[in-house]
Amino acid sequence: MPIYAYRCDECGFAKDVLQKISDPVLTVCLSCGKPSFKKQLTAAGFQLKGTGWYATDFRGGTPPSTGTATGPVDAAPAAPAAPAASTAAPAASTTPATPGTSNT
Repeated sequence: MPIYAYRCDECGFAKDVLQKISDPVLTVCLSCGKPSFKKQLTAAGFQLKGTGWYATDFRGGTPPSTGTATGPVDAAPAAPAAPAASTAAPAASTTPATPGTSNT
């Protein structure tokens, strides 16, 4: 059953009422008793369940720590690889190339 929001134009009293669609619209204010109780236009309230929605897949924050086919997701292995590559590059540049030697 939907929830309808009502507001009185005379006294400003507001109330959310759980009604069937087939129920008659309320017209008399529950607070002041005047016939100025009107239904308000409100946004529909619903929540999408499951995966594939913004709230579960694209919301900011830390991603869930799930593993992939190659192994667990972790940034730690990438950090040691960078220093190893930087030490290998200077070693290769220190040996001068001789004109008669081919590397290929």
